[in-house]
Amino acid sequence: MKRFFLVLCLASLPALAEKADREKPTQVEANRMSADDVRRLNIFEGDVVVTRGTITLRADRLVVRQDAEGFQYSTATGKPVRFKQRQDPKPPATEGEWMEGEANRMELDDRKGTIELFEDAWVRRGGDEVAGDYIFVDQRSDFFRVSSGKGKPEGKGEGRVRAILQPKGTAERSK
Repeated sequence: MKRFFLVLCLASLPALAEKADREKPTQVEANRMSADDVRRLNIFEGDVVVTRGTITLRADRLVVRQDAEGFQYSTATGKPVRFKQRQDPKPPATEGEWMEGEANRMELDDRKGTIELFEDAWVRRGGDEVAGDYIFVDQRSDFFRVSSGKGKPEGKGEGRVRAILQPKGTAERSK
């Protein structure tokens, strides 16, 4: 059981990681943990803290399941769930910027490399920030989508989305 648990945790947050984080051990702390090896399911409850390299995730509850091919699917819930991680540097930067965010629920899909944030969600990277009731982040393509509610047509949600975009340096503008 311990071996399955460690393998499960090692891959549970790769969608958030800078490349170097993938080689780091994962540490999970919680008040309670239950594991079901047959269903490939681990549940952590009570002040859950996950750290792996530069990643930190905090939640009230984390459910991690693994499919037959070994891909991880994690759902973190809390009031709120928070994460912070360093991004890989993009030229001309020599150091990666930090990405952080929070929501009442986060779903991470290892196979697709995506993060979905639900309810009172925001994500900040560098000086840019987006906020809404639903945020979709594709880590592989650096794509964000923000809406006032998942499954609602744009502009038909109860709230509005908000974005703060910082001007980019002259080196980036000339690309």
